[in-house]
Amino acid sequence: MHTRLALLSARILDPVSGTFLPETAMAVSDGRISELGDDRLIRAGADAATTVIDLKGAVMTPGLVDGHSHPVSGAELTHGLDLSGCSDLGQVRETLARGVRELAPGAWLHGWGLDPNAFGDRPVDSAPFDAVLDGVPALLLLFDAHSMVASRRALELAGVDGPRTFDQASAEVVCDAEGRPTGLLLEDAACEIVERVAPQPTRGERLDRLATALRAMAASGLTGAHAMDANGDSLAFLAELDAAGELPLRLRVAPWCQPGTDADGVRALIEQQGAGGALWRTDGVKIFMDGTIDNGTAWLERPDCHGESTHAFWPDPSVYTRIIGEFHRAGVPTATHAIGDAAVRHVLDAVEKARNGSGTGRGVRHRVEHIETVPDDTLRRFGELDVIASMQPTHCCDFTRADHTDNWSRRLGEERAARAWRCRDLWDAGATVVLGSDWPIAPFPPLGVMAGARHRRPSRDLTQPPHGPEQALTALEALQGMTVNAARAAGEEAVAGRIAVGHRADLTVLADDPLSTAATDLPGLPVLLTVVDGRPAHRDPGI
Repeated sequence: MHTRLALLSARILDPVSGTFLPETAMAVSDGRISELGDDRLIRAGADAATTVIDLKGAVMTPGLVDGHSHPVSGAELTHGLDLSGCSDLGQVRETLARGVRELAPGAWLHGWGLDPNAFGDRPVDSAPFDAVLDGVPALLLLFDAHSMVASRRALELAGVDGPRTFDQASAEVVCDAEGRPTGLLLEDAACEIVERVAPQPTRGERLDRLATALRAMAASGLTGAHAMDANGDSLAFLAELDAAGELPLRLRVAPWCQPGTDADGVRALIEQQGAGGALWRTDGVKIFMDGTIDNGTAWLERPDCHGESTHAFWPDPSVYTRIIGEFHRAGVPTATHAIGDAAVRHVLDAVEKARNGSGTGRGVRHRVEHIETVPDDTLRRFGELDVIASMQPTHCCDFTRADHTDNWSRRLGEERAARAWRCRDLWDAGATVVLGSDWPIAPFPPLGVMAGARHRRPSRDLTQPPHGPEQALTALEALQGMTVNAARAAGEEAVAGRIAVGHRADLTVLADDPLSTAATDLPGLPVLLTVVDGRPAHRDPGI
């Protein structure tokens, strides 16, 4: 077997034990780890066609995998003005004013990453921006990507002059007491009304944006991602990049199943499973059980402080339960967005019913995505039902505050805000906890995600106190959340998530040991090499 890649002089970190393996070098053939040994042994198996890289004592881990990402939609949404650094309305207005000055006449202004905390105690609407956006069609995506603020001109061009009804139960064109739109649009169905009248990028522009985003992900140390969408041209884009040898990540893609999906739609999703290419495949289905706490569309067991977040995304949650059963019997794993406590409980109930009512699908691992606030009695059920707990700790770090003065916490009240992102409790209760970014909601660099799971502090100001420090993970657990646990969530623990002969050669090489690097320093640890399927996807010029 020809050695395609030889990696020498490495400190090889085992994410299970947290110790370094005795071997210091690796041979890679046909995308798999073919041999582990010392430098002399591995160098002896190389020939003129082998790529030999001396890692000079750098630390090698299994490839880091983002457990929840939206690469295609993220590449499309993160264009225009980055509003994520604006902490108050004055900063938002200043950023918008700069954008307007650079805008061609009649062009649309796009912004993303708008934090509702910037609005303080006032409602989230377009009124604070009316003067700066006078006559300008603008769409400002809130950080949760479940809602946006549309300018008055954008609403006018889209013909939105009052409330609408949607199949998505929590979708809404928010209106004032007189029935006039405020500019706030909740959930995809409402946002799309305005989005579809805005000029659209060309297919080539969209493909270039995706390729650029994926290369940046590889440079950050990611070797793979669980991609939670397959809408529009997504799969065609992945196929095109893969066929051209330009797909730098291994992607596991879950298409959406939305309310209103009929029997033919469910059957089509089942038949779609397994489709893919060399580095991507369709595996699983993404479903929404609720929206978000910040915009009042989560599903809570008790209303939030505004009397909102009281119902599911599905008009009839029993239909969701039935569809989970159908996917389970077909052996299709599901990943359900469930943020509020009522939503999480309903998903667990649905999975339990599917498992108890079917002699098939016993090995199917379903997932719950986000799990932002849950009571004690739900924790143990994740382990008992083997339901994966997919968590995004940087959301807690960057969008909430330790003193609970943020929008998320104020909506929930002290009791529920104290149960924020219970990574520690879920881990201790026996759940398989997988870590991810939910990019573009939060930045995708995996070292930042792992750091957030450990320190739980705002990444913009690490001197601030942590939110729920008792829910922090250890350095080893954070690494496991993006390696061995990500592999288990995908049913790939026999071929991924560890460094062993026969496993995939998906590898991340760092300048130092991520386990001994302080959590606050971890995001700055240099990524020297990213290997995907035995080929370097990113290589620092210094090695």
